[in-house]
Amino acid sequence: MGERIAVLGAGPMGLAAAYQLVLDGHQPVVFEADDRIGGMTATFDFDGLPIERYYHFHCISDSAFLQVLDELELSSKMHWVETKMGYWFQGHVQPWGNPIALLKFQGLGWRAKVRYGLHAFWSTKRNDWRPLDKVEATGWIKRWVGIEAYEVLWRRLFDYKFYDFAEGLSAAWIWSRIRRIGRSRYDLFREKLGYLEGGSETLLQALKAAIETRGGEIRLKSPITKVAIESGKVKGIETNGVFHAFDKVISTVPLPYVPKLMPDLPVEILQAFQSVKNIAVVCVIAKLRKPVTDNFWLNTNDPEMDIPGLVEYSNLRPLDHHVIYVPFYMPGENPKFSEPDQVFLEKVKRYLKKINQSLSDDDFLCLVASRYRYAQPICEPGYLDKLPPVALPINGLWVADTSYYYPEDRGISESIDFGRNIANLVKSNLT
Repeated sequence: MGERIAVLGAGPMGLAAAYQLVLDGHQPVVFEADDRIGGMTATFDFDGLPIERYYHFHCISDSAFLQVLDELELSSKMHWVETKMGYWFQGHVQPWGNPIALLKFQGLGWRAKVRYGLHAFWSTKRNDWRPLDKVEATGWIKRWVGIEAYEVLWRRLFDYKFYDFAEGLSAAWIWSRIRRIGRSRYDLFREKLGYLEGGSETLLQALKAAIETRGGEIRLKSPITKVAIESGKVKGIETNGVFHAFDKVISTVPLPYVPKLMPDLPVEILQAFQSVKNIAVVCVIAKLRKPVTDNFWLNTNDPEMDIPGLVEYSNLRPLDHHVIYVPFYMPGENPKFSEPDQVFLEKVKRYLKKINQSLSDDDFLCLVASRYRYAQPICEPGYLDKLPPVALPINGLWVADTSYYYPEDRGISESIDFGRNIANLVKSNLT
């Protein structure tokens, strides 16, 4: 009889780990606290429309995602679209995201435009992130683009995404975002992004079916209360007041939860996990009768808007109505995170009507706010050096979350790739 393996968390990373394990002949059990699989990719019923709580899109560089689609025979459901980007600045929407848009941008001098363009170009061409690993991001950007371009095009993106953490982020981490989008194009002037028919749920359900048909198991509404460790070895997990014996445990839950779940880890490892900082998000989804703009992305620089931008998702994936995601990022300790949903819903209505003055209250069919406390890690210079190894010095225990594929930003493809790699680590450790 093979060793028993538990996977904690049924987000893309946890499902990918379990999927790889069943392909290798094992029968893992996945434990998920939520009532559905997916984590931040989970789908909910949005006024009759099944859709993700938080927006997702795909780039041509998402090789791990595209590979698993092929394995699950879902490649035909993947579609690529030419999308547009805009910038709300000085009271109107300006085109953005290509050299012509940059040259025509109103509110920025020629010297600043040239410096900004060079920075974007070289960031897209760069392959090696390591020289940027110990560099602070805002200083790096200012040295390239200058103060004028930083103030107009970057400051609010940092301030309304990271707040008190805006200064002190890794340049490598910010660079990876620029490169990913910058390389997902038909050509220099046209952006190319993808969507999956049915959204992320199509992939999630296919992974679930692949796991279960091969003998794996997924248990929902099963929050873990403790990972039992004795004499430097995993013994099992506790959930819903019941102990389950396991020889191996893979944890993919957000790192801030780990110290509570694994109090018997060595003190220095607990301290390392406790020191990880995260940004929270309140993400409002709006369903409208008509579009706000013709852009998929819209960055915002407006003193009356406390958001870095919005995503008009229906300009990527065709839907019966117009769907817009408006994320409010902030530290979880910020008082704003405790404000009621209605505060954020009213802000979104006000912001969208300011951007498109033809919108009226009757055009808003539905608005819903979702919250995620640990939406994104705060990656400081040298971030990976501060994390414990994935294979902890406990026999049979592996721990990771989206932090571990730094400098890449959190994403479905990166989570799939990392989850499958963890499964390979476990396989090499099996007796």
